[in-house]
Amino acid sequence: MTFLCHLAGNMLRVGGKVTCRACRNVVPTRTGVKFRIPLQKLHPLYRAIHHRYYGNTNTQRPPHRTAARYFTSMSRLPMRPPKPPPGSGGRGYQQKRNFWVARLAARLLKLRYILLGSAVGGGYTAKKTYDEWKDMLPDLSEYNWVIPDFVWELSEQIDLDKFAKALPEMEEIAKLLPDFDKIGENFTFIKSLLSSETSGEPPLKATDASTAASQDDKQYKKSSDKEKIDQLQEDLLRTQLKYQRMLERLEKENKELRKVVLQKDDKGIHQRKVKKSLIDLYSEVLDILSDYDANYNTQDHLPRVVVVGDQSAGKTSVLEMIAQARIFPRGSGEMMTRSPVKVTLSEGPHHVALFKDSGREFDLTKEEDLAALRHEIELRMRKSVKEGQTVSCETISLSVKGPGIQRMVLVDLPGVISTVTSGMASDTKETIFSISKAYMQNPNAIILCIQDGSVDAERSIVTDLVSQMDPHGKRTIFVLTKVDLAEKNLASPSRIQQIVEGKLFPMKALGYFAVVTGKGSSGESIDSIKDYEEDFFQNSRLLRDGMLKAHQVTTKNLSLAVSDCFWKMVRESVEQQADVFKASRFNLETEWKNNYPRLRELDRNELYEKAKNEILDEVINLSQVTPQHWEAILQKKLWERVSTHVIENIYLPAAQTMDSGTFNTTVDIKLKQWTDKQLPHKALEVAWETLQEEFARFMAEYKGKDQDDIFDKLKEAVKDESIKRHKWNERAMDSLRVIQHNALEDRSITDKPQWDAAIQFMEQTLQSRLKDTEAVIKDMVGPDWKERWMNWKNRTPDQHIRNETRTELERLLKLHDEHTAYLANDEVTTVRKNLEGRGVEVDPVLIKDTWHQLYRRHFLQKALAHCNLCKRGFYYYQRHFVDSELECNDVVLFWRIQRMLVITANTLRQQLTNTEVRRLEKNVKEVLEDFGEDMEKKSQLITGRRVQLAEDLKKVREIQEKLEAFIEALHKEK
Repeated sequence: MTFLCHLAGNMLRVGGKVTCRACRNVVPTRTGVKFRIPLQKLHPLYRAIHHRYYGNTNTQRPPHRTAARYFTSMSRLPMRPPKPPPGSGGRGYQQKRNFWVARLAARLLKLRYILLGSAVGGGYTAKKTYDEWKDMLPDLSEYNWVIPDFVWELSEQIDLDKFAKALPEMEEIAKLLPDFDKIGENFTFIKSLLSSETSGEPPLKATDASTAASQDDKQYKKSSDKEKIDQLQEDLLRTQLKYQRMLERLEKENKELRKVVLQKDDKGIHQRKVKKSLIDLYSEVLDILSDYDANYNTQDHLPRVVVVGDQSAGKTSVLEMIAQARIFPRGSGEMMTRSPVKVTLSEGPHHVALFKDSGREFDLTKEEDLAALRHEIELRMRKSVKEGQTVSCETISLSVKGPGIQRMVLVDLPGVISTVTSGMASDTKETIFSISKAYMQNPNAIILCIQDGSVDAERSIVTDLVSQMDPHGKRTIFVLTKVDLAEKNLASPSRIQQIVEGKLFPMKALGYFAVVTGKGSSGESIDSIKDYEEDFFQNSRLLRDGMLKAHQVTTKNLSLAVSDCFWKMVRESVEQQADVFKASRFNLETEWKNNYPRLRELDRNELYEKAKNEILDEVINLSQVTPQHWEAILQKKLWERVSTHVIENIYLPAAQTMDSGTFNTTVDIKLKQWTDKQLPHKALEVAWETLQEEFARFMAEYKGKDQDDIFDKLKEAVKDESIKRHKWNERAMDSLRVIQHNALEDRSITDKPQWDAAIQFMEQTLQSRLKDTEAVIKDMVGPDWKERWMNWKNRTPDQHIRNETRTELERLLKLHDEHTAYLANDEVTTVRKNLEGRGVEVDPVLIKDTWHQLYRRHFLQKALAHCNLCKRGFYYYQRHFVDSELECNDVVLFWRIQRMLVITANTLRQQLTNTEVRRLEKNVKEVLEDFGEDMEKKSQLITGRRVQLAEDLKKVREIQEKLEAFIEALHKEK
C-alpha cells in the first residue's frame, strides 16, 4: 500500500495504521501514512489491486464519491478489523500474506524504472560518442565529383567477388614494391653526401685511421659514390615506371569494368530515368550562347578550353589524343581547320561521336565510321566558309563520349599563320587573329597554348598573342609537342628544360607539359601513339636527367590537368555568369513591358508560323472566288490584250476590201493564222496574270483586317517566289487552241439578242478606237483656237505644220469619200505643193503619217454609222438576203470574236479552279517550308526591334534555365 501511495504522489509519512474506507480493511505500513489522494489518480488502480489480494467482501461500501474523496488519519477511521473469509486461515495469515505481495510488487516496479533509465542514458551516451568520432573524421564531400553519379547508384549492384578477383594478387603487388629499407639507406647516404658538399666537411667524422688513408682511396671512394647516385636514380626511375605500368593496368581493368556497368545500365537493368550528364548540360548552354547576339553588355564569359597554336604545331593531334580517336581531317602542310570546332568530351559506355544538329552516331572503334566523321567535318567546314573567304567564324559543335574520357569542353581554332599564301583570301591572317582573340578574351577561358618543339622557338607567333591576352598566365597551359623530334634536332637539350620551366618565352602559364603525338604518320592509331609516347619518355634522358618531371609528360597527365583546371574555373565562375544573365533578363523584360504591353512575346520562329497560317488562309480564299467573277475578269483582260491585233491586223485590212466575199476570206485566213500562233499563248498569259493579281488582291485585302505589318516583307517575298516557281500546264495549250479554233469557225447567229450583243460589242470597240485616234490627232496638231484662247497655249512649229497638213488632207477626204487607205504619190505631191504655196514646207513622210490617222478616223466614223444601220439587219441576215447597205459581215466578225472570248474565259476558269489554284497553293507551301528552314532568310524578312527583343528574351531565359539546372546538378555532384 505504501508503493501505491507512492505511485499516486502527495505522500506524508506518520505513525499509525491506514484503513480503507471502501472495504474497511486495515492496511499495515512501516511508518504509517497520512495522505490525501485525488480520486482520478488513485481509486481505479488502488481498488483493482486491493480487491485482487484481499478478495471480495460483504462489507457495505459507502457511495463512490464519498469513498474516493480522500483517506484520513487513524483518529477519523473506524478501527474495526475485517472478518476473514471462510477457510482463509485467520487474520494474521491474511495480513502477512498481503504485506509480502505488496513488497514484491514494489521491488519489481522499481527494477523496471531502473532498467528504463539505464537504457535512455546509455543511448544518449552512445550517440554523443558517435558524434564526437564523426566530427574527428575529415570532410571528403569535396571529392565526390571524382566518382560519377552512376557509380554511387550502381554500387549495390556490383558483384564484389568478381571485382576482387579482377584485382591483382597481393603477392604480385609485393613483387612490384621496392625495398624500402634499401631506399631509406640510400636516401640517408645522399643526405649526408649533399650536406658534406654544401658545408665542405666530410660526411662522417674522421678517425685516426681515416686520416692515415691515402689520396687514391679517397678518389676511389668518390667515384663509387657517384656510381651509387646513378644507380639510385636508375632504381627510382625503374620503380616509377613499374608503378606507372601497374597504374595503367589497373585503370584499363577499371575502364573495362565501368564499360560493362554502363552497358548494363543502358540496357535498363536499374529502370531509372535517364538524366543528362553534367558536361552535356554545360555544353547545351555553350551551344545556345554561340548563337546568341548579346545586348545590354551581356557577354559569354563561361569557361571553355580554347586550343590555339601555330599552323601545323600539333593542335589537332593533341585534341585527338585527349579524345582518344582520330576524328579530325588531316593534311600535310595545308590548312585543315577552317572554322572553330567545339568538342564536348564526356564519359559513356561506347566510344561514339555525334553532331549537335544530327542524330547519327559515329562508332569511333570502326575505321569506316572514323573516315565518314572526318569527311563530314571537312564538308561542314567548307560549307561554313563563304565565297571568297578562307576561314569562318561559324562554330561546329561535336560531342565525343567514351570510357575513361575526361569531361571538358574544348574549342579547336584555326592555326595562326604568319604569311598569306596563294589560294587564300587576303584577310585570312587578320580573320584568324580576330577569331582567336574573340575566344581568348573571355576572362574565364582556359588557353591551351600549343608550341611545336621541333622548330625554333623564335619562330612562334602564338606565344606573343597569348601573352597579350593573358599577361599574368593565370589561365594558360603551355604544351610543347613533338618532343621526340626536338630531342634529336636540338644540340642543347637544356633548351627544352628552359621552355617547360617558362624561362625561354616571355609568356607565363599555370603549367607546362611536354607530349609526343606520334611519328607523323596519318595512319597511326591512338594506342600505338600512346605506346610510342610511353616508350620515348621511358628511355629519354630528358626525364632521366631530371630536365622534365614525371607529371609534366604524356597527354594523359595533360588531359587530367586540363580537366581539373576547367572544372575549377567552372565552379568559380558559373554562378556569377548566371547572375549576369538574370540581370540581362530583367532589363529585356522591362523594355518589352514599356514598349509592347499588349503583345505576346513571339520570337522569329513563332511569328513565322503565324504569318505562314495567314498566307495559307489567303491562298485558300482563291478557291472561294465565284466562276462568274473569274470569267468576267478573264474575258475583259483577254480582250484588252488581243483587241489591238484584232482591229489593226484583222478587221481594218478586211473591211477595206470592196466586197463581202473578199472580206470573209481575209477574215478567215487571218483568224486561222492568229489561232495557230499567238492566241493560245496570249490566253495563258492572261490567265496566269489574272491568278497573280487575284492572289495579290486577297493578300492586300487581308492586310487591312487588323494585320500586323511586320509580315509585309515576308508575304511579298512568298508571293513573288511562288509565282516565279509556278509553271502553267503546257498540255492545256493544245486543247485550248482547238477550242478557240472551233469557236471562231462558227458564223451562225441564232437569235436577235446575240445579234444585238455583237452590235453593242462592235460599237463599243469602234468608239474606243475612234476616241484613241482623235486623241492622237489632237496631240499631232496641238490645241485648237478655244484652248489657245482660254488656257493661253500655243502650238509648236511642228504642230503648226501638222495642222496645216491636216486641213489640206481633210479637204481631200471631203472630195473623195470612198478614198482608199493609202495616198498615191501624185496626191502627196499635190498636197505638198499646196502647202508650199501657203508658205509651209512639209516632208512627204509627215504627210503620209498625218493621212494615216485622218483616214483611220474617217473609216471608224463610217463603220459606226454602218453599225447603226445593222441594228435592223438581223432579219436580212437570217433570211440570207443580199443588200449592199445591210451586208453586216463586220457584225458577224465581232460576234465570232465575242463568242471566242466567252468560251476561252470559261475554259481558263475551269483550268484555274480545278488545277492551277491548287498548284499555286502547293507552291506556296513549298516556299514557306523552304523559308522556314532558312534562318538567314527569316532574319531578312522578319525584322524590327520587337522581333529582336523577343528573340533576346527567349535566348536569355533559355540560358538562365539551363544554367540553373547545371548549377543544381553541380551542387549535387559536390
